[in-house]
Amino acid sequence: MRIKVDEDLPKAASQILRDRGYEAVSVVEQRMGGTKDPALWQAVQSEQRFLVTADKGFGDIRLYPPGTHVGILLLRPDQDGIHPVVELLEQVLTDYDLCALSETVTVATPRDIRIRRAKS
Repeated sequence: MRIKVDEDLPKAASQILRDRGYEAVSVVEQRMGGTKDPALWQAVQSEQRFLVTADKGFGDIRLYPPGTHVGILLLRPDQDGIHPVVELLEQVLTDYDLCALSETVTVATPRDIRIRRAKS
């Protein structure tokens, strides 16, 4: 699976995903830092990538309806900082294969995970 890691996540996130066998690239590695959400979303769509982010805006299913894109994983740790984000990402990857989250908007917190799929 091809993944784009948003700039609001630590550098370690891309490496963790690559270590798990995903083809991950970060916004920073692609020199897209500072790109506004609409332009970033266009790049995600054109590259056919699954987006991993901490930007709450990408959790809005009215703007990013499940089933219309490769998928979004929104990480919402309880605390700020690199360690809580990395822990949450590793927790999600332990419990889920991201391929199973294709075409969803998934919101992960330390307590639970909400998976929004396209309406049948």
